[in-house]
Amino acid sequence: MEPHLQPLVSIIALNYNQTNVTCEFLESTKLLTYRNFETIVVDNGSTVNPTEQMNAGKYPNLKILLSEKNLGFTGGNNLGMQHAKGDFIFIVNNDTEVTPDLIERLLEPFFKDDKIGVVCPKIRFFHHPNVIQYAGFHKMNLLTGRTGAVGSREEDKGQYDGEGPTHCAHGAAMMVKREVLDKVGMFADKFFIYYEESDWSARIIRAGYTIYYNGKGLIYHKESITMGKESAIKAYYHTRNRILYMRRNTNKLQLTSFLLFFTFFTFPKSVLKYTVKGQFEHLKSFLRGTFWNVTNSSYSTI
Repeated sequence: MEPHLQPLVSIIALNYNQTNVTCEFLESTKLLTYRNFETIVVDNGSTVNPTEQMNAGKYPNLKILLSEKNLGFTGGNNLGMQHAKGDFIFIVNNDTEVTPDLIERLLEPFFKDDKIGVVCPKIRFFHHPNVIQYAGFHKMNLLTGRTGAVGSREEDKGQYDGEGPTHCAHGAAMMVKREVLDKVGMFADKFFIYYEESDWSARIIRAGYTIYYNGKGLIYHKESITMGKESAIKAYYHTRNRILYMRRNTNKLQLTSFLLFFTFFTFPKSVLKYTVKGQFEHLKSFLRGTFWNVTNSSYSTI
């Protein structure tokens, strides 16, 4: 595909009781210099219907999909992708603000290499606008089941302005070629939230595609630089999906090593931490997340 063809881009963002924040994101899209796009906002069962407020903003080519319940990050984005018409799908958090040339920057690598399936921009913290959140991901540590973002919390001095393959896409901002959806499928719904982009990235890479980082593209994310205190629900999904990711994306030897590490290091450490801090709801969530993988021993690899 040639750059001058200006392919249709479908921008997908989720809204859950954050209509004002979502409208701030939509306002930022008015500044995009690339104009051949549609925007799909999936409302994940908010207590107040956001349609009237969003339509009042007169955002171009906006489609609002209302879900009766919270489908999570996976289900909400999957619903949006089912309705998307674009040649490329830009999955983006509603608590971000785009920069004017972002779409062009994200599309550039696709025109150079047919094997590129996903492109992500540099992500900086909105409230600390010169501090990096993401400039690619390090390789997943198959012993611990954890990874980290390249450049995380570093001051941006241009050290990550380059481009190249990376190990994982970031769910806050990822441009996906439609061909990938057709051949790999969408997010695995069972993740709901957390580790879903890691799982999808692993499947995309196994299908022969490259996950790519383009540091010339930039987006600002309103997530706190300190990430705040871990909630009990986050403890549940992080624990559950960390194990689930490893079950789906490792061989028997790698999985055995991880389970030994989790059993003899992570499990006792986490139980002790939550007990000492008196975080008994967190402890219950951690245990629920762990034993979910025992009671749900069968799973699909797609």
